Amino acid sequence: MAARAAKPGLLLLRRSDATFSAALRARFRVLDFYASGAALRAFLATAAAEPDPPRAALVVASGAILVDAAFLDTVPSLRCVVTTGAGVDHIDLAGCARRGVAVAGAGQIFSVDVADHAVGLLIDVLRRVSAADRYVRAGLWLAQGYYPLTSKLSGKRVGIIGLGSIGSLIAKRLDAFGCVVSYHSRAPKASAPYRYFPDAVALAADSDALVVACALNDATRRIVGRRVLDTLGPGGVVVNIARGGNVDEQELIAALREGRIAGAGLDVFENEPQVPPELREMDNVVLTAHEAVFTEESTADLRDLMIGNLEAFFSGKPLLTPVPLP
Repeated sequence: MAARAAKPGLLLLRRSDATFSAALRARFRVLDFYASGAALRAFLATAAAEPDPPRAALVVASGAILVDAAFLDTVPSLRCVVTTGAGVDHIDLAGCARRGVAVAGAGQIFSVDVADHAVGLLIDVLRRVSAADRYVRAGLWLAQGYYPLTSKLSGKRVGIIGLGSIGSLIAKRLDAFGCVVSYHSRAPKASAPYRYFPDAVALAADSDALVVACALNDATRRIVGRRVLDTLGPGGVVVNIARGGNVDEQELIAALREGRIAGAGLDVFENEPQVPPELREMDNVVLTAHEAVFTEESTADLRDLMIGNLEAFFSGKPLLTPVPLP
């Protein structure tokens, strides 16, 4: 009887629950970084020294692990990186292209959930839902009367920075609320029925609220800074469900503290999981723990997609959600 083929090696560089871990181990020879207890470089070097070194890696998308030149040089056998996020700012795409390493991401699997979360944050900030909840729980309704008046979403002018798959879904939802939607992207979208602005400052000048939904790259790093915030003005609101680096966090804190904008809803931060104490102490700021992408449904879909990409790679088929390389 023919010997059973050995399972292909896989670098696992994300924390996984028992269900996903079992599904991976049933298909691949898993080398688990977080279970190893080793430092990252030592773990990679040990894996690379195996007789049959791993050719694929599954990497968390939070930026906790960077697939940079040093990473790729340490594991020269690597030919595929699968990341659990839609954003790929934690991967050196040019370096992957030079080394013949294919990259797969989460595609649009999170888009609906992130769009829902963005609108939820915007409603929460405008209507002060979380703050009003704290007011009631503290017994202040009885002691001080009704919570102060808030502002409605309907009819607001909302500018979206980045009209990709997520930004487009956010726009569609805001359209249903009767908002006046406009956007800024690298270039106008021929199919978009919304007004286009060539830069974020011009967009802010015509908006009551800004929703940041763009990728993080050199052009968009801190795209929301002091000039944009001051242009948005004292009644303005910022929602960020993209990457923490898209917003100048210190300038945002200063604008909130000085009343130069009215509030913010933030799911992402510059140095996660560290959140500046100033933001945690502000009653006009709503904070979530980079969780816009995670629902029970999207998590199950992500597992299937990650396994599907890995199986496609190891069987020589096209990746399901390839990331274009430069």
